[in-house]
Formats: sequence, structure tokens, C-alpha cells
Amino acid sequence: MTLWRSETSHEAAAPEPADPLVAGIATGIGSWPGTDPREAAATIIGELPDLPHLVELPDRGVGADMIGRVSALLVDLRFDSTTRGYRLAARPGAVSRRARDLLHADLDAIEEAWETAGLAGAGRVVKLQSAGPLTLAAEVELPGGHRILTDSGAVRDLSESLAEGLARHVAEVRRRLGAEVVLQLDEPRLTTVLDGSLQGPSILNTIRALPEPEALHILDTVINAQSAPVLLHTCASRPALTTLGRTAATGISFDASTITTADLDALGEILDSGKKVALGLTPTAAPATPITWREIAEPGVRLIDRLGFPRSVLADRILVTPSCGLGGAPLAWSRKALALTGDVARAFAEEPESITFE
Repeated sequence: MTLWRSETSHEAAAPEPADPLVAGIATGIGSWPGTDPREAAATIIGELPDLPHLVELPDRGVGADMIGRVSALLVDLRFDSTTRGYRLAARPGAVSRRARDLLHADLDAIEEAWETAGLAGAGRVVKLQSAGPLTLAAEVELPGGHRILTDSGAVRDLSESLAEGLARHVAEVRRRLGAEVVLQLDEPRLTTVLDGSLQGPSILNTIRALPEPEALHILDTVINAQSAPVLLHTCASRPALTTLGRTAATGISFDASTITTADLDALGEILDSGKKVALGLTPTAAPATPITWREIAEPGVRLIDRLGFPRSVLADRILVTPSCGLGGAPLAWSRKALALTGDVARAFAEEPESITFE
């Protein structure tokens, strides 16, 4: 792996606007246990003061999960449900109406919690999440039963609809809360889309591997349409770091436990490029024995040491998150996980050089 730094003198220029995606802080991935959006919003704002997020509550069922929720965001497209998941629908139906109602309830809840916490108009930052275009194209079916990914025209329509819908969503949240916005795109299916391991509705239906240039074009169609910085997230067991790093995203987010020696070059290049990295370090499942923030921090610190970067990178480029969403975790552990995540982020921001392990 080749790591380098360049120092180039430049003419004085007007300062660029501050980037809302700040390193050295903790945030969540998205999902949360339970069904009460008001309680969830108040908890997230309290536990993640630097970058709280609009909570997803998949326990509420159809239209509340990562995929179904997007039906409330798309422009001129909507989903219906099937026994296998979701498909494009010809007209609005119960699924799209339910998704929209749930999203509106979530927005009302975070607006209320935001005002109660005295954050309205204070210039704070909030994170929104949505499934990305490739994961949607891989998961959602066309009316005939094939995945959207098999039809390049349908993929284009989906990505453009999502891009416009997310831009509207960002604008609405910015208006409601008086806050800066960070947008997270979740792409857990990216690796399978790229390597051609995605299966069709039967063993006789094969889905071609999507060439990386096509994947990048689709992702950047959505990313470049946004007025907010985009954090591109994957919880895949084999994150496609090289592809993620080549997108226009401001930051990349992944489960740190999935990183192998083969990923080090790609990760080094991402950090060298100036992108932020959100490291998923806190386990989503409660450990059998109590765990300390140092134990959670250790893989992240050792990873930076192994890459050959100074530990100041932990404060300058790294955010800390749970390894994935907490929607399937017990509420007590979810709260503890966020507290520990915050402890790790503070240590990275304040004393990265002094972190030691036994």
C-alpha cells in the first residue's frame, strides 16, 4: 500500500462552507427497536447530540423497513408488497400510503423532540437514511416478478426518482428543524450486485454482474443531486471498498470487523482522498460479558496503526457508529451501545495518541 501526502501552495481563496459531516463524533446507523417514534427520537437526540438521526422503526412492519420506507420518498413511483418483499406498483396503494404515513409520523416526532431539546434554529446537524438505488434495484421487483436490476431503463427511472425524492426530503427536514443535513445511502447489496451473485426469482433466471462504471453512474446520479453531503453505508460482510471510494460520496461507512488484509489498500486510498470514514465498532448484539469502550475502540485504533496513518486521523477523518442498525437489538443494549459509541468517539477526538491496550 502506498500512502503519500502532498503539500501544494495555492492562491488565497474564499473559504468553503463548513462540512456538516464532522469527524471525531458518534452517530447511529438508522434502525432502532420499538414502535414509538416520539420515544425513539428523544432517545437518539439525547444519546447522539453531535449527529442524531431520523430513526427507522422496522418493528412497525410493512412500509417501515429499510426498503418499504423508500416508497414514501420516490417521485411518481411507489411500491406494493408481495410474498417475497416489494414490487413496483402501477398506482398508489395501501403500502405506499402506509409508508408515507409512518414517515410523516417520524418527521413530526423528531421535530417535536428537536424543539423540546432547544435545537430548533440552532444550526445543528441531523442525519437522514435511505436505501440506495442499487440495493433498491436488487431488492424490489418489476410488476412481472423480475428484479428491477434486470431492466436498465427501470433502474434509470428508479435512480432519478430516488434522487429527486431525497432532495425534497432533505429540504423538508432542513426547513422543519432549521438544521444542516447529512444524507446516508444504505447499499448492503452493492457487493452482490457487482459480483453477479444475486439470484433471480428462480434458478433458471440469472442476473448479470453490473459493471463498476454503471454502478458508479447510478450511485453518483443520486449523490450529485443532493444539496447535503452523502455518507455511503454498507453492512455487507464483504464491503466493496474500492467502488465505494470511487463514488462522489463525502464519506464511507462500514462494519470495521469485515475489513481484511485485502481491503487495506482500498481503505488507505479512501482516507488519503480526504473522505470521512464512519467505522462501525460497537456490536449490535449484547455481549455475553460486560464490554468497555477501550475494547470497542481497539479494532479501530489498530486498523489506523496498521495502515500507517498517524492517530490524529481518528479525530480528523473518523466517525464512530455501531457495526450496523440496532433494530433487532434489545432496547437496553441499544441505549448502552450508543453510550459506548459516544465514549469511543470522545476518546478518538480528545486523546487518540494516549489510547493503550493491555
